[in-house]
Amino acid sequence: MLKQRVLTALIMAPLALWGLFGLPVDYYILFVSAIVLVGSWEWANLSGVTGSGRLIYPLAMAIALLGLNDVRSAELDLAILYAAAGGWLAALWFVVKYPKNALWKSTPARLLIGFAVLVPCWVGFVELRTSLWLGKEELLYILLLVWCADIGAYFAGRRFGKAKLAPKVSPGKSWAGVYGGLAATAVLALVCAQYWSLSQQQMLTLLVITLLVTAVSVLGDLFESMVKRHRGMKDSSNLLPGHGGVMDRIDSLTAAVPLFVLSLKLTGLSL
Repeated sequence: MLKQRVLTALIMAPLALWGLFGLPVDYYILFVSAIVLVGSWEWANLSGVTGSGRLIYPLAMAIALLGLNDVRSAELDLAILYAAAGGWLAALWFVVKYPKNALWKSTPARLLIGFAVLVPCWVGFVELRTSLWLGKEELLYILLLVWCADIGAYFAGRRFGKAKLAPKVSPGKSWAGVYGGLAATAVLALVCAQYWSLSQQQMLTLLVITLLVTAVSVLGDLFESMVKRHRGMKDSSNLLPGHGGVMDRIDSLTAAVPLFVLSLKLTGLSL
């Protein structure tokens, strides 16, 4: 298993970095769209759709993304990001109430939720390369944030993880892991603030945004775990040997990216 994980990471990491940072904007959007479409194919299965029916959902997602790309505007993107923030508040309620709440458990409901999860993530990633004042620095930062949160959570959880965060949803996650992730990303924010020579007020703004987005990234992970648990699945697919599926790799980002971009827009912070 470890050998599979390492080999997959050695192949996928350079490809992901090239797609996110090395491609021109138009091809970058295609690259992000491809990841979202694969994620939607997995989400169809998470929603209870099997067989050839799984192909219809990513087709519908592709049509939605094409249409959205044609009519995109700053106002529409902002509205979608606001809606995503509200959607993740609802997701928090679902996770806290699991397994009692049944509003999201039907296949049609989960299919609709897939759009609510993946489309704002797509919008956020596209904004990070097409906005006039956002760019590769912000894109790199949100990726580092999620990675640092994962690393901090892993080591703090292993060392101090006795009090469970959401045992009915994801028994392996602990409050210590959350605190470790917050501590790691706080350090990231302070280091990057110094590197970018941000003012004291800008540094404080970045720190607050970072901690908020870190907490929401945990929710993204928990929400996918909840859907997988309801579906009786360990991974969203086996496309990435040793790593599960695409959704397993981007679950935190689906929540973190839209909120990060929305926070930057509302505060006017530029890195």
